[in-house]
Amino acid sequence: RLAGCTVFITGASRGIGKAIALKAAKDGANIVIAAKTTQAHPKLPGTIYTAAEEIEAVGGKALACAVDVRDEQQISNAVEKAVERFGAYTIAKYGMSMCVLGMAEEFKGEIAVNALWPKTAIYTAAMDMLGGSGIESQCRKVDIIADAAYSIFKKPKSFTGNFIIDENILREEGVKNFDVYAVKPGHPLLPDFFLEEHPDTITKKAESHGAVPELKKEKLQPPPKPRSGAVEETFRIVKDSLTDDVVKATQAIYQFELSGEDGGTWFLDLKSKGGTVGCGAPSDQADVVMSMSTDDFVKMFSGKLKPTMAFMSGKLKIKGNMALAIKLEKLMNQMNARL
Repeated sequence: RLAGCTVFITGASRGIGKAIALKAAKDGANIVIAAKTTQAHPKLPGTIYTAAEEIEAVGGKALACAVDVRDEQQISNAVEKAVERFGAYTIAKYGMSMCVLGMAEEFKGEIAVNALWPKTAIYTAAMDMLGGSGIESQCRKVDIIADAAYSIFKKPKSFTGNFIIDENILREEGVKNFDVYAVKPGHPLLPDFFLEEHPDTITKKAESHGAVPELKKEKLQPPPKPRSGAVEETFRIVKDSLTDDVVKATQAIYQFELSGEDGGTWFLDLKSKGGTVGCGAPSDQADVVMSMSTDDFVKMFSGKLKPTMAFMSGKLKIKGNMALAIKLEKLMNQMNARL
């Protein structure tokens, strides 16, 4: 179906972008690989050149372009190279930051603009680095996004301005068995961070399968020195916002490793009656350990920085139970008005 079409894909050197590229390449499509990695990374697999080799090996034509999407000139140069090499490009995969509805209206009848998002966490190199050991068993493979994107590519230009969930569109295509997409079939899956789910159910299922990664117990810390500043004020407001119902609904201990002014180790205990907060390590083992700067911490709790965006951009690193981490985000949303 996509033979002769040109697909411009950002982030195609690995992960979801490369999976979409390979799916389209099997039809004989022309693929523009727009990504930053030009040399092998010690922890991340693939470069734009190795991706090009894989694409051509399955029947597609590839153009590798070194592109940082934050640099408008680099994007323009890549588009010009694509036009020069393939005549034009007909399909593009960019990041989710584009204004889908606005562009869909602006280019109505000419270019279809749609957003695609996964229902569950997708196992990629980034997820492996940020999620920690054992996270892959709670994820689906990148193949489900590639198949969903392919389904969108086949639709007419009139199919535009849609926000699409991968599983939903594949169900419409007649797919019934989604275990084939799971890294570990039959294992409970972690819902995607941007979608409304029910972490309570996910947590119980994950615990029953032994899916919750264990954290090493920390050595006892000396009594913390008194603190003052934005972080302490944030925790004071958090403490004032806690109720028995919040503690009962959350049942988790969070530890924060903060760098920068007013940083250090802090905790939020939502297991003890009424909930407690403070500076230093919690008395019991933390279920989730979050590492970030003090500035980003304050922004996150005041609603100026979404936890999911902080996590995906590398500003926030999480170790432990991801489902409980999601619970904390929902709690933050309730507190934002007071912070």
